Amino acid sequence: MKEFLFVFRADYKTMPQASPEQMQANTQRWMNWVAGIAAQGKLVDRGNRLMSTGNVLKSDGIISDGPYTEIKESILGYTLVKAASLEEATALAKDCPILSFGGNVEIREINAL
Repeated sequence: MKEFLFVFRADYKTMPQASPEQMQANTQRWMNWVAGIAAQGKLVDRGNRLMSTGNVLKSDGIISDGPYTEIKESILGYTLVKAASLEEATALAKDCPILSFGGNVEIREINAL
């Protein structure tokens, strides 16, 4: 089995404001989706949400506020899964809750050195 990284992206500005009840329901959808992957024995690390603040260190030593302000979408979090192929990993991502509110999932194979 290979390992794949799911990177979750969305535009904070276009995400609908959710009530506390909607937030609870969304959290449950995420938990159910991850639990479904775990039940198949394909979850490596559930990952975490990422904060919207940080720094970017550039090769010339300049530090700027990050993430990059020029990009429209923000990276909201990640998950690690195992799958036999990119196609199988993509199939695992198809029910990701982020897709229901306009976000996307980048699926990348991890190449262990």
